[in-house]
Amino acid sequence: MAPASKDQDPVTEEASEEQTEYDPPGRDVILIFAVFFEGGLAPLSVFLGWLLGHPPLADFGWNLRDGLVGAAAAVPLVLAFLALLRWPVGVLDRFRKFCDEEVATLFAECSWSEIALVSVAAGVGEEMLFRGFLQAALCAWLGMPWGLTVSTIVFGLLHPISVIYVVIAGLIGLYLSTIWILNGNLLTVMVTHAVYDFAALGYLVRMRAANRFTTDVQ
Repeated sequence: MAPASKDQDPVTEEASEEQTEYDPPGRDVILIFAVFFEGGLAPLSVFLGWLLGHPPLADFGWNLRDGLVGAAAAVPLVLAFLALLRWPVGVLDRFRKFCDEEVATLFAECSWSEIALVSVAAGVGEEMLFRGFLQAALCAWLGMPWGLTVSTIVFGLLHPISVIYVVIAGLIGLYLSTIWILNGNLLTVMVTHAVYDFAALGYLVRMRAANRFTTDVQ
């Protein structure tokens, strides 16, 4: 049998190289990673709480009223998010571009139910870790003002996508921390966080992207 030729079609070779260089992960990979990562923060918070004596669910209770308060508290966050996308000023335009070009693309293939699953995992996992454990522990060790300040800074820094994103995440963390202090039930901020994530992701993936596609076609 004759040996294969060493010469290849340049077009075929270029296409092969491009495919090798960039092979975006599928929906299942993104979904599993997001749910397991965000949801994994819950058992991590339980372990840290047990280790340091600050159980993350010490102030958690099933209460319909507190759940509804949490849903209502998400409305200002959602409106602020929509305003940032609609009227990005100065450096805030970087946040808009990140949402449109990165977040919307990453979750583009996810259904409403999958977006809800990611949102619930984030709401439960992040709030157990950052509010239920970290903020509670820091406030017990440092007092309320310093504990709130440090936990807010840590929450922002652990979203290191860009400087403006860190600032926005920190402000969201401060808002959630304030709600928890005023309400006292971790369930409330879990619901607030989950509803906000669901509304923001749903808008980016299912509404804003669709509207942009329609506009481009026209």
